[in-house]
Amino acid sequence: MSCCPPDHPSQVPRTPSLHVGVCSTSTDPMVEVPGGVFQMGSDDPLGFPEDGEGPVRAVRLHPFLIDATAVTNASFARFVEATGHVTDAEHLGWSFVFVGATRSDDRVVEQAPWWAAVEGADWRHPSGPKSGIDSHGDHPVVHVSWHDAFAYAGWTGKRLPTEAEWECAARGGLDQQLYPWGNAFMPAGDPRCRIWDGPFPHRRAGALPPGTGPVREFPANGHGVYGMAGNVWDWCADWFDPAHHLFASRDKPHGPASGERRVLRGGSHLCHPSYCNRYRVAARSSSTPESSTGHIGFRCARDMPSGD
Repeated sequence: MSCCPPDHPSQVPRTPSLHVGVCSTSTDPMVEVPGGVFQMGSDDPLGFPEDGEGPVRAVRLHPFLIDATAVTNASFARFVEATGHVTDAEHLGWSFVFVGATRSDDRVVEQAPWWAAVEGADWRHPSGPKSGIDSHGDHPVVHVSWHDAFAYAGWTGKRLPTEAEWECAARGGLDQQLYPWGNAFMPAGDPRCRIWDGPFPHRRAGALPPGTGPVREFPANGHGVYGMAGNVWDWCADWFDPAHHLFASRDKPHGPASGERRVLRGGSHLCHPSYCNRYRVAARSSSTPESSTGHIGFRCARDMPSGD
């Protein structure tokens, strides 16, 4: 079970745009993640065997840089203004919007009726054509496909993180802990991430408003990275294959050379133990590269500059 909706229907494949050299400097702050060996994956019974979370294996990475936060609406707006980029959702004219458990019309997804295909939903209009982001410049951009994330990364002179880099950054230097901050979900009773509060999708409780939150809403982990659990899923560079890591290199690993779905990591504001607990550090999901929803975003990575 996953809080992700079904994939977008098949369409004519688009060649991802790559805006190189347009942005001389990126305003998105980055943090350094040390190189070395870390224990990737999980054999935890809370996991989903079909996702390929395990087995735990030693993975070696070179030092790299990763965005301290998910890319925000404000940053994505600068990209669109500079390049004229049109997102996949805008090309299609619609995107998936979370509508809860009580909606009933011909736009809802039969297998997951809390999702609806909403015409006019896109990154500027996250709930539909009458919504906006004017007061949410510091929230993560959503309704962006993998293609859109790839294009933004190229514009900034960066790239999308590999799945191994993402997990290493999310762990914050901790070894085999459930969350970026440790094993206790709410240390001293304090929330550390934005997920669904209450049985999903029927009831939501708690003090946090629904939807996304600011990218620095909760403290950073040990590497200085924010929001690696909940809020929005992050696209990764890798194609998804639940068994690829069983035979792939464990030295600076990448995903398979081809595939149909790209890796998603981190969970979202719609995750909850009653349905989907994929906000754990080792948890994995995936979607087709043209798909977009109101709870998928991204962050970028970069190799360490030569000589560092």
